[in-house]
Order: sequence, then C-alpha cells, then structure tokens
Amino acid sequence: VQLQASGGGLVQAGGSLSLSCILSGDTSNNVLGWFRQAPGRDRDFVAAISRSSSTAYADSVKGRFTISRDNAKNTAYLQMNSLKPEDTAVYYCAARRAGVGISQDYDYWGQGTQVTVCS
Repeated sequence: VQLQASGGGLVQAGGSLSLSCILSGDTSNNVLGWFRQAPGRDRDFVAAISRSSSTAYADSVKGRFTISRDNAKNTAYLQMNSLKPEDTAVYYCAARRAGVGISQDYDYWGQGTQVTVCS
C-alpha cells in the first residue's frame, strides 16, 4: 500500500489550499484520514472520510476544511479555506480498513506535505 500526498505550499492567512492523497495497492483500506504535525508538537488528527463519505473533523478545522474523496480514483482531498498561521504543519494522509474517527491507529501512512501559512 502506498499513499502519495501532494498539494502543500505557502499561502497567506485567509487563503486556501487543496491537498490530494492517492491510495495505491490494497484499496480495500476504506478510511482515508489527514493528520498534521507542527514543529515541536504532536501529530494531530485533522479529518477522515469513509468510502461511503462519512466524515469526521477536528474541532479546530470545522467549517474551514472539507474532506472529500473520489473512489474511482482512490483519492482523498482536503480543501482548506480561511487558513490561519496556526494551520502551518506537515500534513500526512493515512489509510485503514474501518473507523472514521480521531484515533491515530491507521495502518498506512504517506509522506508529508508542507503547508505554511504566513500572516
């Protein structure tokens, strides 16, 4: 199983970015999640989505971030709007078979993509 995340970059506060995560290999991993880790901090849950598009969000991103997926492309997306400097982090995507929730016990992890929000 491989997860390929992309779409990070540098944006000003209030701006938007869209991240993508492509799942290859065992596509029966039905839940795709996004996590982030800022320098010197623990990795935090951001959002997750099941194959049937049930979703979960961290309170800190509700109303600003939207997770979606295209099952035909085995791809999950994270649309990030109204970005704040505190959203700056390396964003990781992950996959597991079941369970849309905030836990970090995912089976597979992709490489991170850097998101930097400047004020």
